[in-house]
Amino acid sequence: MKLGLVILLATLALQNPAQAKTLDCVDFTAWVSKGTPSQKLKSFGTNYWKFLMETYPEWATYSGYPGQNGKLSDLSAEGLAQQKLAIRCQLKAIKQIPAAKLTEDDQVTLDLITRDLERSVEGQKFPSEYLVLNHLNGLHIDLPDLVFAAPNATKKDYKDIISRLGSVPAQAEQIEKLMREGLAKNITPVKMFMEKVPAQFDAILTPKIEDSPLYMPFKEIPRSVITATNAIGMSEEKQALQAEAKNVLETKTYPALKKLKQFIVTEYIPKARQNIAFSEMPDGKAWYAYSVKTHTTTDLTPDQLHELGLKEVERIQNEMNQIKDHVSFKGDLKAFNKYLMTDAKFYYKTPEQLMTGYREISKRIDPELPKLFGKLPRNTYGVREMPSYKAASAPTAYYQPGSLTTGRPGYFEANTYDLKARPIWGMEALTAHEAVPGHHLQISLGQEVEGLPDFRKNASYTAFVEGWGLYAESLGEELGLYKDPYSKYGQLSYEMWRAVRLVIDTGMHSKGWSREKALRYFMDMVPKTELEATVETDRYITWPGQALAYKVGEIKFKELKNRARNELGENFNVRSFHDEILRHGSIPMDVLEKQFGKWLKKQKASANLGLK
Repeated sequence: MKLGLVILLATLALQNPAQAKTLDCVDFTAWVSKGTPSQKLKSFGTNYWKFLMETYPEWATYSGYPGQNGKLSDLSAEGLAQQKLAIRCQLKAIKQIPAAKLTEDDQVTLDLITRDLERSVEGQKFPSEYLVLNHLNGLHIDLPDLVFAAPNATKKDYKDIISRLGSVPAQAEQIEKLMREGLAKNITPVKMFMEKVPAQFDAILTPKIEDSPLYMPFKEIPRSVITATNAIGMSEEKQALQAEAKNVLETKTYPALKKLKQFIVTEYIPKARQNIAFSEMPDGKAWYAYSVKTHTTTDLTPDQLHELGLKEVERIQNEMNQIKDHVSFKGDLKAFNKYLMTDAKFYYKTPEQLMTGYREISKRIDPELPKLFGKLPRNTYGVREMPSYKAASAPTAYYQPGSLTTGRPGYFEANTYDLKARPIWGMEALTAHEAVPGHHLQISLGQEVEGLPDFRKNASYTAFVEGWGLYAESLGEELGLYKDPYSKYGQLSYEMWRAVRLVIDTGMHSKGWSREKALRYFMDMVPKTELEATVETDRYITWPGQALAYKVGEIKFKELKNRARNELGENFNVRSFHDEILRHGSIPMDVLEKQFGKWLKKQKASANLGLK
């Protein structure tokens, strides 16, 4: 899944620093001052979501929350400090709600908010705000994505986009200040990856403004947006919007981004850290352990995850050998992987063929979904080509979430850069992960659950979201996929890819592995090109701990399904199981297990009473 803007409560900022200076814990105590415990929780949840959306307007755009589309987050020192105070105050306020007097669903909501706030307070000792920009995320990457995600149904929507583009100078200046402070404290991304960033800036700072991704929404403004009633008026109104956008880009956005790029090139990159291990950062061992805990939502240590990865690698390798033998390949697994990566028959020749292939797979999956799911999302999804400005350093695909509220569909974005790195045998598993029954199905269902507070509908715990995506790949055979043994091998190679992450993420950040050692291990185990292996390994260095969550989540989903099947026997219904797992939205793994246990107990009781 495309992470886009990583939502970390520890680095959220108040939208208005002037208001922030008068912030007091009483403001949050008022959220729980009236009504029954359930009413207090509802009040807190409503205000909490409003606070997050006004604090982090980029997130509001993706979530379909109105009124924030013309803004960017305040990343000033004052805003960040006051926001951290707000988190501590909110935690103090919510602890005044007596959990014992809440319904079961409300107790889950209370637990989730409390947990998030506690983790955020714990994370405040790690200054992640200094890592505000790298080759995978930051203003230069997030801004084009925001432009694409913003509503564009009315004239005001276009005015909001212009307003947001006009806010770039203020945020760019704040980002530079944060990066300077991080540089002084030796808290930076790795130098070799920062060297990719200037070219990423260039991809949006095109010589002609009309060619920039930032201008794209203004190229073709729908007639429905225009309020004029005659052809001349329509043309003038359209041209006025386009001229305003060009002016803001030329006089504000471009100069600010060019200034930030210049700072990165001349001052930041030369002094950025060269050691890849996150544990080498100030308080890095504790910081990495915190990142691991946050992403996996477990208490598994880096050592335990490393050993888990080694065991999974061995298991999957045995299954891959069985496929190799089945197709009568003469040679070892490494030779088989090389064959799969180099034979021309396994690759499309044009981006158009690749995209057609993905769309055909997705449409084969769609009608099979009712076999495994009782409830399907209302929102739709599309399959589109990843924009060229980010493709070179991006993974094979992303999912861009939609919003039923604003009428925006979800999108499976496929990377067509370097077609020799996009094998046909991996396409079915990738589609299952990024589209359905993976990210689109899970995220859209979460957004559409009735009765859940908004913050839960839009929650994104990495272990749940990415664990579900990987688990979804394993459902392929039940959906008519992997009939070709090479495609089945592709599914196993994708699972191996995620198992390898457990080994090399922990290896590099806690066991002293070099980047070269990690790359060799990756390429020995996974049939991917050196380009893909490099992009992936560099991602694990840049986002320490995030890649661990995939396998942790997938293993838990499979464990729960096996437990339900074993304990319910002939009464096990896979559709009911999946509906139960997804009906809570995205939740931490320990909370999921707790809720599953209650569901399983009820299922067993119903079966014993002859109700099933």
